[in-house]
Amino acid sequence: MTNPQAYKWFFETTTPVEGHMHAIKRTIVEAQTKFQHVEIMETASYGKLLVLDGRIQSSQADEFIYHEALVHPGMLATDLPPRSALVIGGGEGATLREVLKYGSLTRAVMVDIDGEVVELCKKHLEEMHRGAFDDKRTELRTEDARAYLDKTTEHFDFVSVDLVEPLEEGPACMLFTKEFYALIGERLTPGGTMTVQAGMTKINALSFFTAIHRTLRDVFPVVAGYQTFVSCFGTPWGFIVASKKIDPRRQDSQTIDKLIAERVGGTLTYWDGLTHQHAFALPKFLRQALDAETRVSTDANPLIFA
Repeated sequence: MTNPQAYKWFFETTTPVEGHMHAIKRTIVEAQTKFQHVEIMETASYGKLLVLDGRIQSSQADEFIYHEALVHPGMLATDLPPRSALVIGGGEGATLREVLKYGSLTRAVMVDIDGEVVELCKKHLEEMHRGAFDDKRTELRTEDARAYLDKTTEHFDFVSVDLVEPLEEGPACMLFTKEFYALIGERLTPGGTMTVQAGMTKINALSFFTAIHRTLRDVFPVVAGYQTFVSCFGTPWGFIVASKKIDPRRQDSQTIDKLIAERVGGTLTYWDGLTHQHAFALPKFLRQALDAETRVSTDANPLIFA
């Protein structure tokens, strides 16, 4: 048995009173960018980790769970095979990688404000992006996503919001508000969808998920929350599909498997029809929390994640 004292340990707080630990084999890079503290390290259990401001974003071993869950429920709910997609955030390039699996796609724009993080991920996390940045359909933009959406006249079939939670009041807070989601809605095609990573879905840590869900309900006719367990996070994780037409909760297992066969190139390791049914079948306590939530995040009163 390996001696735990042989390792350095990374401790991640998940709430002010909880956390979990990973044994670190080596730190590949650590830097302070203009916007955040970034670490790329290799763990004993999960391979390489991307960590931003002390919070794990993804791991080499199980990032496929997070990124397939983030992308495919939305892209399978567009009314037509998606031709254009926008990724907001997603520095390691894995969200972009999943989007590019759709053969119908002719254009994929990724907007991330932190170009330094993207360049570090390009260099050190090839296992995650797998060349997605070099795909001829990719356009990488280093700028504020809200400013980009304000000025562009382009419309997208799918938008994925893959951002870290707003840990303090600042520009990031403006990317989790009703006004921002309304702007995305204006940039979606009539049958378009968006997905958003929406934080933890465990007992005593539901407020971010429920507030984002409530906020989206003021903007979109269809808002469907779902969850999956991400091992390296040590907690179940929430996502939300917001749609103008199709409700993913009404897509049965056979429909999802058929759409994957028709739309997706290559193999999915996590998402299929049965996984889809399971993810959207939220437990009673979580459904009750969603029903009880009243907070709407706005530009005047934005959500701050504690």
